[in-house]
Amino acid sequence: MKKILLFLSVLAVIGTTTLWIRYGGGTPYPDLSTSPILDASSLEEVLSYPEPVGNVAVNKDGRLFFTVHPEARPQGNKLLEYVRGAAVPYPSWGKQDELFDTVLGIAIDRFNRLWTIDHGNHGTRPARIIAVDLDTDTVIREQTLDPDIAPFGSFLQDLQVSADGNTIVIADASFWRKSPAIVVYDVETGSARRVLEGHDSVSAEEYMIHSMGRDMEFLGGVVTLRGGIDGIALGPEWLYYGAISGSGLYRVRLRDLRDDTLPAGQLANRVERVSDKPLSDGFSIDVDGNVYITAIEHNAIFVAGPDKDPQTLIESDSLRWPDALSFGPEGYLYVADSALPELILQSHQHISDSGPYRVFRFRPGVAGVPGQ
Repeated sequence: MKKILLFLSVLAVIGTTTLWIRYGGGTPYPDLSTSPILDASSLEEVLSYPEPVGNVAVNKDGRLFFTVHPEARPQGNKLLEYVRGAAVPYPSWGKQDELFDTVLGIAIDRFNRLWTIDHGNHGTRPARIIAVDLDTDTVIREQTLDPDIAPFGSFLQDLQVSADGNTIVIADASFWRKSPAIVVYDVETGSARRVLEGHDSVSAEEYMIHSMGRDMEFLGGVVTLRGGIDGIALGPEWLYYGAISGSGLYRVRLRDLRDDTLPAGQLANRVERVSDKPLSDGFSIDVDGNVYITAIEHNAIFVAGPDKDPQTLIESDSLRWPDALSFGPEGYLYVADSALPELILQSHQHISDSGPYRVFRFRPGVAGVPGQ
């Protein structure tokens, strides 16, 4: 019996050490904050909800849609529209279980189509793209992605649509698989490709995220929250992006991403590092090409202007974990605050007690394309 216990103890130590080597540890990240350009009073609450908000998208008419963050393990509605002060299941209550599993990323294109990406619980189940025509509130696309596009351990969680509506770019943060990539989806053909898989620009670096007074580590420090490409912002020419646990803001031309004849090595050589950035989640871009980056360690949103040197745009303790960004009409930039430290591996009771969860908005001074 003693030999069996000793053997099991050795296995436990080996397993824990292996997990820590692959998923644990990390060093603090430098604080890149500057004096905020806007006062915190510029931030106004748009809605509150008892469950954690995941992503948000606002169309040209001001219709606001949001997902319930799948890390909260929601049992009911997962995609909702905020209508006259109430959150209403979208496209209907009866469609929630049929259409959605772990839906997170949402975006609206210029044809007023709402696109969603469902990562299939980190690739343990099929990932799906769903699209709804907002003019008719009808589902126009239901597509399951092949396992080679959304493999086991993937985390397809953010998406943006090109200005012409022909291409969708999806970020695979790959928390567990550790093989992040960009997925390029052709709207007309329904075909998808993984590109820049494992490239430095999409990969996590060895940093420990510190948010809301705590290090983002779990299971006694064995596992650290460390993810690859998360935020993406798609302009007419460039895709800007960066890893959640990465130091760099990168860009690559949309035409190069679309070119399926371009060898992988050539595409990698065309990636440009633009600047440093804070540890981040959501991105957006305005009509002048300014890139907005959420700063998850500092309750803030940064902006990388024409010189692409990020500065603190607005900072507020109300932003517990500024997640997704979406421009709406009248120059407003909407911010989904997921309060992620309160969700991961937490009980439903803890998540409930930490609510409500909110969407905010403010005017950064330059308008963007609604829904993006």
